[in-house]
Amino acid sequence: MLWVAIVALVMTVTAVAVAARRALFLYKLATVGPPAPERIEYAKTHLPEELKAQLVEVFGQRKLLKWTPSGVAHFFVMWAFFILLTVYIEAYGAIIQGAITGRPNFHIPLIGRWPVLGFLQDFIAVACVLGLVAFAVIRVMNSPKTHGRKSRFSGSHLGGAWLVLFMIFNIIWTLFLARGAAAANGNLPYSSGAFVSIALGDVLPAGSLLEEIALLLHIGFMLVFLIIVVNSKHLHIFTAPMNVLFSRRPDALGAAPQMRVDGKPVDFEDEDLDPEKLGRGKIADTTWKGFLDFYSCTECGRCQSQCPAWNTDKPLSPKMLILDQRDHAFKVAPYLLGGDTGHAGQDVLALLEKPLVGEDGVIHPDVLWSCTNCGACVEQCPVDIEHIDHIIDMRRYQVMVESSFPSEAGVMIKNLENKANPWGMSEMKRADWIEELDFEVPLVDDKLPEDTEYLFWVGCAGALEDRAKKTTKAVAELLHIAGVKFAVLGPMEACTGDPARRLGMEFIFDMLAKQNIETLNEVGAKKIVATCPHCFNTLANEYPQLGGRFEVVHHTQLLAKLVDEGRLVPVTPIEEKITYHDPCFLGRHNKVYSQPRDIMSKVPGVQAQEMHRHKDRGFCCGAGGARMWMEERIGKRINTERVDEALLTEPDTVSTACPFCLVMLGDAINEKKNNGEAKQSLEVVDVAQLLIRSVKS
Repeated sequence: MLWVAIVALVMTVTAVAVAARRALFLYKLATVGPPAPERIEYAKTHLPEELKAQLVEVFGQRKLLKWTPSGVAHFFVMWAFFILLTVYIEAYGAIIQGAITGRPNFHIPLIGRWPVLGFLQDFIAVACVLGLVAFAVIRVMNSPKTHGRKSRFSGSHLGGAWLVLFMIFNIIWTLFLARGAAAANGNLPYSSGAFVSIALGDVLPAGSLLEEIALLLHIGFMLVFLIIVVNSKHLHIFTAPMNVLFSRRPDALGAAPQMRVDGKPVDFEDEDLDPEKLGRGKIADTTWKGFLDFYSCTECGRCQSQCPAWNTDKPLSPKMLILDQRDHAFKVAPYLLGGDTGHAGQDVLALLEKPLVGEDGVIHPDVLWSCTNCGACVEQCPVDIEHIDHIIDMRRYQVMVESSFPSEAGVMIKNLENKANPWGMSEMKRADWIEELDFEVPLVDDKLPEDTEYLFWVGCAGALEDRAKKTTKAVAELLHIAGVKFAVLGPMEACTGDPARRLGMEFIFDMLAKQNIETLNEVGAKKIVATCPHCFNTLANEYPQLGGRFEVVHHTQLLAKLVDEGRLVPVTPIEEKITYHDPCFLGRHNKVYSQPRDIMSKVPGVQAQEMHRHKDRGFCCGAGGARMWMEERIGKRINTERVDEALLTEPDTVSTACPFCLVMLGDAINEKKNNGEAKQSLEVVDVAQLLIRSVKS
């Protein structure tokens, strides 16, 4: 066995050295950009949540198990890597012990002869083979050659995936060969439990040579696989747990990333601020967390399959957004790390200067501006890649440095800057809806009255857009009926800045946010209720980045609570079939799924009918990411696609809980009515409007 030990040692040292060299390269490349200290700080301060995320997302495979049977197959293949580590301990131990004593009958101390461990080793290896078969079938059935862009593998590096499946298969069959040969020679640690290995031992010939060759083959395939892993998309085996650990949101999407320069929150009043450092203009501007996203992408395409832009024939694929950046980073890596470009050719210099976004850039502008920030990609990603963060950072550079963005969005930005609302209407109109009510709504002019329970944040749409005003009045009336003391800011209220931030105009967001935070602090606001999920998300999750910390609830959360407490009692039946549309910034961004449905379930007569894509797989209306103020010129309109899905349920009413969704779905329904594709009585209403109809007998 001495020669086996020498060969194994040489193979191991060589493979580990090659893998370590690659790992060092990846580390240096990832740290070439600006730091991200907030990621480490977040992980430290949210350690219990992050540890839970490791257990649930990494070891429990929560997201992948939603995709059966591929999720189940991946679960067993992943756990095979963990459990079969004991087999490699046994293999190396057998080689070492065989070289010393001549008898390779090594067993792991304490547990090495436990039949349960032997059973687990063989069981998980068999399950791994079945998983490989499932992967192969899934890839063949979903091949881009037959399904085109509808295949979630469209654009993936398919050759590497097949190579990895082949290598894992080689590891498994050599494992059984080595263990079977050990059993035939009486060297297997387990007298029972290892059902496959023992059965093979009964049919394989006894002899040390077969066992020695099998051990070397098994270890050799593992070492080759290690080198392949660190040079392929399967690098996620090592980087995915880190990517999950340093994710900003272990449970929900929540806030957009705070803008930073050199790792510090940006200060727009700093005279020394370098505008070229705003956002990301080149690949070298990517933080190490961004590179972790690149390294962790499995190319599975789950993000792509759920993306509303991709599903309506737009060029945005969240998967390719990450892969295109990763591939470009690897192309320029030698020059980024080397630093000396003095002797580089024109092609190399052009590659280094290639912008991240542009007609000839790494990312085409149509890709960047197709995103609605709905978060379907982040929600479905099994390794917590934060696609939206990449898009927002690139948008920031395009908007604030290049002044390059869809022209129609420029009108919205000017309106926000001059009138503090996207429509450019007078702030005095923010209180006009109050005149249409038959009871008094307190307007704050200095301090909130002491008996005020909630400040009602009406929002720009809720105050100025006719369809959204109906929701505002319904909520106000419901709060009045329930005896909830509330007040509104009226003209003192300004846009939260969500459209500006999601467009990439961080300067305007910063201005509006600080103005609102100052106002809220001055009036003494503690608890806020908002009808717009975008306002809700911004107030609750993004204002704390600037020091504004308030208790914020969405109106559906408060109304559901009031119904449960008996302060609102639905009595009048609404005999309608109703399908509910989940607003992205209420659902995926903040995990509010049950309360709107709970309200509807308490209304007598309502027949709730879910669309086939709902809750965490809900389909966007098309308004998020500042798309509300941009023309949709490519492919099918997203709101039309969503209404087509709603019509499949044959509803009498479409309900939602967002003013943006009201507008987008309403426009699409009106178009369908005009074309004779929807009944004239069909309408889209807020859940609060349904509730007020039932409460008022």
